[in-house]
Amino acid sequence: MPTTVLGRTGMTVSRFALGTMMFGAAGNPDHDECVRIVHAALDRGLNFVDTADMYSGGESEVIVGKALRGRRDDVILATKGHFALEEGLNRSGNSRRHLLRAVDASLTRLGTDWIDLYQVHRPDLDTDLEETLGVLTDLVRAGKIRAFGCSTFPAHEIVESHRVAEARGLMRFRTEQPPYNILARGVERDVLPVAERWGMGVLTWSPLGFGFLTGRYRRDALPSAAEGRAALRPAWFDPADATTARKLDVVEQLVPIADELGVSLPELAVAFPLAHRAVTSVIVGPRTLPQLESLLPAATLELDDAVLDRIDEIVPPGTDVYAPNAAFDAPRLADPTRRRAVRRR
Repeated sequence: MPTTVLGRTGMTVSRFALGTMMFGAAGNPDHDECVRIVHAALDRGLNFVDTADMYSGGESEVIVGKALRGRRDDVILATKGHFALEEGLNRSGNSRRHLLRAVDASLTRLGTDWIDLYQVHRPDLDTDLEETLGVLTDLVRAGKIRAFGCSTFPAHEIVESHRVAEARGLMRFRTEQPPYNILARGVERDVLPVAERWGMGVLTWSPLGFGFLTGRYRRDALPSAAEGRAALRPAWFDPADATTARKLDVVEQLVPIADELGVSLPELAVAFPLAHRAVTSVIVGPRTLPQLESLLPAATLELDDAVLDRIDEIVPPGTDVYAPNAAFDAPRLADPTRRRAVRRR
């Protein structure tokens, strides 16, 4: 398993990170099997594990904690906070109040004294960046976290965070975790160049494009409306939908490329983000052990310029075939009160 340094943190990490979003009720409720997946990943050379407090309402962190008993010192452990795990005011966001509670709760669930990389899971328009960077700086100084980063931040927020850190003498976001795959290349326009400019490590999520780059979904093999992801998001699998049709068209053009390379479509897909110079690690999030084993060979798959040029022809650089989980929707556009002048009475 190839390794590299995580931005300017000095921590060495594997080029694949084990994502654990599918551990627990949201994916695989069998704790023992999930523990075996973690151990198999560590035995194959992965030393980077990424989770979040909101994955299955904290259950994923509990499973990861079980899996790392006796092996904690060998792992770079990352988790995230921002979303609410319970109802009530002040139980979400990036405020000092919430993040202090969230970090302590994550440490308890993970059964560890420290978190190597703590990430704010999304931007928070209601909390000043100085507030967020200030509490994260204090958590580093308290020894509860070693470094901190952001997840799915637009480029302008990343730049602003560095400006605030410099002006206020605070520690900086050292990593960014954006969605990035062959079907969703929008971050190539600004997020990845900005991260590279600031020396940030980049952990990319959703390399398989929410299942479309697994090859399971083809023009003549769409799931029924009652199955898995199709039951949760039927519009994503409606062949009459223009975005779905475009995804399927891209898949049909990628399959021959994978065949010529002698690899599976998922291997081609998870190798693709690593070809970008700004990317540190690709998060692979298996639900089962066979899924993990099927992806690991791609860690050493190097896509040459000819292959990357062919992919560029299918999906031009910097473009999104679909909006990656609406990750970069701008609340200032969706909420009229954030973009209209206050009417004076």
